[in-house]
Amino acid sequence: MYFGAPPKLIETEIFTTLPDKFRDTEKASASKRKRRTFLEGPSFDRAGNLYCVDIPMGRVYRISPRGEWEIVVEYDGEPNGLKIDKDGRFFIADHRNGILLLDEKAGKVIPFLEGAGKQRFKGVNDLIFAKNGDLYFTDQGQTGLHDPTGCVYRYTPAGRLDCLISTIPSPNGLVFNVRETSLLVAVTRANAVWRIPLDDTGVTSKVGLFVQLFSAGPDGLALDEDGNVVVTHPGLGIVWVFSKRGEPLYQVKSCAGEMTTNIAYGGEDRKTLYIVDSAKGNILTARMPVAGKLMYSHA
Repeated sequence: MYFGAPPKLIETEIFTTLPDKFRDTEKASASKRKRRTFLEGPSFDRAGNLYCVDIPMGRVYRISPRGEWEIVVEYDGEPNGLKIDKDGRFFIADHRNGILLLDEKAGKVIPFLEGAGKQRFKGVNDLIFAKNGDLYFTDQGQTGLHDPTGCVYRYTPAGRLDCLISTIPSPNGLVFNVRETSLLVAVTRANAVWRIPLDDTGVTSKVGLFVQLFSAGPDGLALDEDGNVVVTHPGLGIVWVFSKRGEPLYQVKSCAGEMTTNIAYGGEDRKTLYIVDSAKGNILTARMPVAGKLMYSHA
């Protein structure tokens, strides 16, 4: 229980909204006509373009620094997360198809990692790259308190796949601490963020609780240069900023919808937090007191 000072409030504004022409229309295919947009997976490229995915529509969007939208690819899948590695390659965590590569120029996706061994993944959710090129991702599927078998995997540039932990009730977003000695994972159905110590052996031990939330569970995570952890709280329209010791420092309040699911730092000084208002198709922004940690996927 926390008895310190209440977190300071930070306001948001709408940066851009998904255009009507990309929403459910008569022009949509019969299979997608009744679906509603749900945005996730924000990630910036070197030119300052913001990419995000649309899960039910099977799309990846590119948003210019001026807020102009275009469809990069539309395919038969459920893209849930997106990251760009240090070589500029686009990786998608697709709930149905596993880890995919996006060929942006050709406008198509390519299978990269479909499962562990001979078994398919439960349903991958989000992903992040370490500075050495290792890919970490969560395999959420339909896990929860009734079935705490969600996984976190590490895939090395040499092609080795390690399951670091397989007892998580709904693993979601993930981010490293500053030194990359631990991995923070949003555990949605347990309304918590866990801390997983990392080493080179692939053996996981002494996993602990970083913060415990209330009501709905957390989703996307980010980190700033001071090591503060930014946690989205969908269903409440809130993004929290916790110190590296788990103290609540700031509360970023949505000016629009309540499904604030994912985040990315951007702007020239990286002090602008871009927040995905998933169900309403908005991208919100908030000016933050500390710049976001420069992730290797955005280099």
